[in-house]
Amino acid sequence: MDFQWSLFLESLPFLAQGAVVTAQLTVISFVIGLVLGTLGGLARVSKNPVIAGLAVFYVTLMRGVPLLVTLTFLYYGLPSAGIQLSAFTVGILALALTNGAYVTEIVRAGIQSIEPGQMRAARSLGMSYGRAMRRIILPQALRRVLPPLTNEFITLLKNTSLVSTIALTDLLRVGLEIMTWKANTFSPFAGVALFYLCMTLPMQWVNQWVESKYRIR
Repeated sequence: MDFQWSLFLESLPFLAQGAVVTAQLTVISFVIGLVLGTLGGLARVSKNPVIAGLAVFYVTLMRGVPLLVTLTFLYYGLPSAGIQLSAFTVGILALALTNGAYVTEIVRAGIQSIEPGQMRAARSLGMSYGRAMRRIILPQALRRVLPPLTNEFITLLKNTSLVSTIALTDLLRVGLEIMTWKANTFSPFAGVALFYLCMTLPMQWVNQWVESKYRIR
């Protein structure tokens, strides 16, 4: 075993900087993905076949293509098309698009889990479709989608490790650089694992709390 306490402790400040980048990627991508997913979920249940079809195409494409392929395609493909974006922006774009597809299905399932009769009742009272969705359906669906959304956040956080392949100095990338620099694998990656654990554990606790609070009875 090549673990060295001195190298482990020496690595922590550098790994902390990488963890900040990882946290930024996660939060920004999740917020954008949540917006995309909410719009996509509404589109999936739309009566308009064109809108629903576009949403199905988006979900099928982004869920069917591995995130690593999406990252590589955007990072190397966009410049050849004359579009110059920073590695951080490409990382956000790829993560948000992929996350949005999964959130779309979560939101769609949440909306469809509500008794259809509630929409019919709201429409019979004179509410428009949009108002009934905002006032009646979405507030109930929100309670049901919160647990899977927190779980999706955890998955997204771990998936950010793939941005190391496009030279972004996230947590994993910093660990790889220290490993190469110091010719030691175990010490820096013990720190990498520790930081990922420190970031995911609170979200796991939040997920458990949300599931217990909003469990469907």
